[in-house]
Amino acid sequence: MSSPPRLVTPSAPTLDVESIRAAADRAKAVVDRTPLQANARLSAATGAQVYLKREDLQSVRSYKIRGAYNTMGLLTAEELAAGVVAASAGNHAQGVAYACKAMGVRGRIYVPTTTPKQKRDRIVWHGGDFIELIPVGDTYDAAAAAAQADVMTSGATWIHAFDDVRTAAGQGTIALEIVEQLGRVPDVVLAPVGGGGCLAGMATYLRALDPDVVLVGVEPTGAASLAAALVHGGPVTLDVIDPFVDGAAVKRVGDLAHRVLSPLSPTVADHPDLPAALTISPSRRNLSPGSAHIVHVDEGALCSVMLELYQDDGIIAEPAGALAVAGLDGLRFAPGTTVVSLLSGGNNDVSRYGEIIERSLVHRGLKHYFLVDFPQEPGALRGFLDEVLGPDDDITLFEYVKRNNRETGAALVGVQLSSADGLSPLLDRMTESRLTAERLVPGSPAYRYLT
Repeated sequence: MSSPPRLVTPSAPTLDVESIRAAADRAKAVVDRTPLQANARLSAATGAQVYLKREDLQSVRSYKIRGAYNTMGLLTAEELAAGVVAASAGNHAQGVAYACKAMGVRGRIYVPTTTPKQKRDRIVWHGGDFIELIPVGDTYDAAAAAAQADVMTSGATWIHAFDDVRTAAGQGTIALEIVEQLGRVPDVVLAPVGGGGCLAGMATYLRALDPDVVLVGVEPTGAASLAAALVHGGPVTLDVIDPFVDGAAVKRVGDLAHRVLSPLSPTVADHPDLPAALTISPSRRNLSPGSAHIVHVDEGALCSVMLELYQDDGIIAEPAGALAVAGLDGLRFAPGTTVVSLLSGGNNDVSRYGEIIERSLVHRGLKHYFLVDFPQEPGALRGFLDEVLGPDDDITLFEYVKRNNRETGAALVGVQLSSADGLSPLLDRMTESRLTAERLVPGSPAYRYLT
């Protein structure tokens, strides 16, 4: 883990209940009061009374407008006149763009080149002629470094996506609404974690009203920057992250999030790269009153949750938007527990659904890939279909890779099973056949090249 130069974070007021209430008053003209919806399916699955806070129904389809507008609403006339600069994976950018157009402020917004086209188009739509969109780098952190360089040379005003108490206060208004809508502080609240500003703001408000509230921050396994900060005693920069959960793919969690959350002594659970002594098993998670937890969701499991939200609930959620819902899996709740999960964003590009389905199938053990050496003779493929493939199995990919010699030729074969239990019999039939087959294991170099 490396430690690059820190980005400059502007000075700001204290993050507390009063600053969050002031943020709610400041932004009520542009921020929608999103529904708090009971979800019967998730309630039945968990044994708790589960509510979803539907921030995907915001005007910019995520909660990020709250922090962006609050921060810009606190700027001086001189700071606004200098123009603003922001970096974002896409959702904070939309909030800044919306605020720029609403306030008549010029802005430059840096996004990673991996930001989905749907988010880029929405940024431009919200900001119109008031913003310039600049794609750079392949991660949020690369875009943030370019944005900070802009600030240092141009004198423009930096609008941080998460590491600013004004931004966090704006995000904290989600908690204010939840309490007002429910009539009390929930027993358990789950929120997604990227840079940590949202969880910091919500935790500040909720814990001030009820110290017994259980807080659960949910990170993608491929970008566990808050967990790393808690384990190492401060924010560290992860060497590599998986950019799939683009809204939460942050290499280094904010200093603010660590400062707010570390005193809560959260337990860090279920991450393969963290010391075993600091992890706990899902079956032993103790959601005792006043506890705090950081849990991790595999990207494949997250994709399965996204598909369930779409197919069962009619909700279009982006990967980061579904994180907190996916975090429910493995938690154990006492009967009657009131749980609120933040559904944080719905900016999902329809073109990504192919990858989402693929990752879900692999995670559920239904999709597998093999390199198979076929004899160069008539009927070889037919023999594979008759002798190896099960009656309910399906070939989803068949592509000759190369001809090894005059006798055999390798083919890349994708097989979809009707049940995960079908893998072992499939492997047995391959062993019994005269074919030489190599399974491509998820996470291996060959598999990463494939996907």
